Amino acid sequence: MITVHHLENSRSQRVLWLLEELGLDYEIRAYARDPRTLLAPPELRAVHPLGKSPVITDGGRVVAESGAIVSYLTERCGGALVPAEEEARARYTYWLHYAEGSAMPPLLLKLVFSRLAPASPTLLRPLVRAVAGRVLGGFVEPELRRHAAYWEAELADRPWFCGAAFSAADIQMSFPLEAFAARGTGAGPRVTDWLARIHARPAYQRALQRGGLYAYA
Repeated sequence: MITVHHLENSRSQRVLWLLEELGLDYEIRAYARDPRTLLAPPELRAVHPLGKSPVITDGGRVVAESGAIVSYLTERCGGALVPAEEEARARYTYWLHYAEGSAMPPLLLKLVFSRLAPASPTLLRPLVRAVAGRVLGGFVEPELRRHAAYWEAELADRPWFCGAAFSAADIQMSFPLEAFAARGTGAGPRVTDWLARIHARPAYQRALQRGGLYAYA
């Protein structure tokens, strides 16, 4: 039996969605974030040394990292939700790695720098706020706008990231685009439409019901 070690409001929600799309049986072991730091609890380190989510166990096998989990589960189902056509397959591989390698870093930077000032000592707060503001305005926000324009352009000619058909790459791309839209950075009309379509999928809704709290839906 596949077990998803599921952290609330995290990337592991898309693993639940993938499992629902694939029709695989699984169980959930839920973990709550630390209410002060919002970090994953130390119990996750008993599953994987880095203590991060998502991570799944399948018998005696432990699989971590979103892209690796997507590949493992789709291969387990004979390549389901992976395009067969060569060009679409090349796009699939690209988006599978782009989601974490390129899209997530500026989103994480925005999260970190947005929280610096409130977490700083009172006397240092104005200085920290000024420095954080310069980093956000001078680098992070322009970088996010560049990615957002890229997504809009890519979705202009195709309904899904790999082409005409929905694929597991769309599942992998869901978290960065949901996080982008939820943080009020200004999602364009094509991204907004894409988000509405993934949220309407029955498997997505089933994953929400099973996974519980998820602020980005």
